[in-house]
Amino acid sequence: MTEVSIRTVHDVTGLAAVTDFFSDVWQTPRSTPPYPAEVLHSLVHAGGAVHAAYDGSRLAGASVAVFGPPGRRDTYSLVAAADPGIGHAVKQAQRAWALERGARTMRWTFDPLVGRNARFNLVKLGAVGTEYLVDFYGPMADGVNDGDESDRLTVTWDLAAPRPTAREDDRAVPPEEDRATAPATHRAPDGDPLARRDLADRRVWCRVPEDVVKLRAADPVLALRWRHAVREVFTEAFAEGYTATAMSRDGWYTLTRAAEEAAVEELPAEEGTPA
Repeated sequence: MTEVSIRTVHDVTGLAAVTDFFSDVWQTPRSTPPYPAEVLHSLVHAGGAVHAAYDGSRLAGASVAVFGPPGRRDTYSLVAAADPGIGHAVKQAQRAWALERGARTMRWTFDPLVGRNARFNLVKLGAVGTEYLVDFYGPMADGVNDGDESDRLTVTWDLAAPRPTAREDDRAVPPEEDRATAPATHRAPDGDPLARRDLADRRVWCRVPEDVVKLRAADPVLALRWRHAVREVFTEAFAEGYTATAMSRDGWYTLTRAAEEAAVEELPAEEGTPA
């Protein structure tokens, strides 16, 4: 990989290239893209931002962001996608753009069954899952989500918070032994524990399949059973005031109550090497 450069895109030609990139990622024909170039052009004209990441001359990532409701210093990322190793730079470009315009937070949604995205959002970036949305988009006909229900987890990213360091990436995830000793509350479609809750009701852990995209292609009925099982855990926990704060390397979410999050934030920070 050569040096990656990121820039905002305003011209029609550049926006058309971003449109094609998104079509390829979501496996839709380029003639029916999920984000048409004319729509992106209108969003830019209205004050939004399209960022494109280039690995040399090759387009390797892109994102689209707009401002939230009037009176709130909030931005919303409509979409972001990137080749491996480039996503963090794309999100940091969005962050810089938003901060320059006075925003304090950025929100976006993602599929909660995609564990690698959860770890990136919650651990690498330090965002928090604040809302669980059931079948948010309704039926989707792209090559990635087709045949599934479109549940989404909203995350909120505090743009002014210190960036997590490499050592903090794993410190953000509670020790595995805490999870292993907590009683199981739900069973997954594979028969193993799906969720655990500690006896103090401070944390809930919830597991997701190893690779839901592959599972959806191989066995869509089983993938949908996972969807419904995880939905039940999240909706119950969020109704009790939990939020999603971490994702382990082996595919377990950590959900914590607001009081527990505040206690964690008050701990003294350790020195670390910037990621």
